[in-house]
Amino acid sequence: MRFGNFLNKFERLNRVVSGGLEWIGVAGLLVIAAVTCIDIVGSKVFLRPVPGSVDINGFSQIIAIAFAIAFTEIIGRHVRVEFFVSRLPWRAQGIINSFTSLLTLALFILIVWRSFVLGLSLQASGQVSSTARIPLYPFAYAISFAVIPVCLIFLVEFLRSVAQGIKR
Repeated sequence: MRFGNFLNKFERLNRVVSGGLEWIGVAGLLVIAAVTCIDIVGSKVFLRPVPGSVDINGFSQIIAIAFAIAFTEIIGRHVRVEFFVSRLPWRAQGIINSFTSLLTLALFILIVWRSFVLGLSLQASGQVSSTARIPLYPFAYAISFAVIPVCLIFLVEFLRSVAQGIKR
């Protein structure tokens, strides 16, 4: 039972961290809305569009998506197909869920790793966006950082599924 309590506390901590990261994603959405509005008004009324608005919106989308993934997973808003699995016996559900959780965990660990490597490469080469001249590497690092809580979510899910498969 102590392991279950540890997982519950770990889940609560990850929920708090993911909720905080979600607000960074919300800020990314607000930047998209603000830049789009300012760009439209500036280009239609003052004949002066926002320079680099496409780059700013693209980077804001990266921030909005990457930082919202973990909390979206926590509240169960990602698409899951459980029609077949829910009809299986309890132990079989645990085995299948542990396998899918492990594969998903491996995928997100790969995303963390490769995003970090991409950030190192972009930083070393000094690449910047085409119009606004914004450095690209901080956004690769941001993706890598923002996906870490997702890995922790799937690690806990994997451990719970293994426990479910073993329990009965």
